Amino acid sequence: MPIKYDKLLKMMANQGITSYTLKRDNIIGQATFKKIKEGGDIDTRTIAKLCKLLNCQPGDILEYTPEDEPKP
Repeated sequence: MPIKYDKLLKMMANQGITSYTLKRDNIIGQATFKKIKEGGDIDTRTIAKLCKLLNCQPGDILEYTPEDEPKP
């Protein structure tokens, strides 16, 4: 996947926010957090909720890495 969430996971750890916190406070569910950990797709509403919680911008928690183009 070209979107990486490593910055999000690091920011959460630095602020003491766990997957349990996200579930308990009804920010995101366990399945969505699993997608994040596995580098899956999440929607913009989820990104907005996480940015609000962490008081940050999307670029602070997401990183785009271009995929290699297949050779013809």
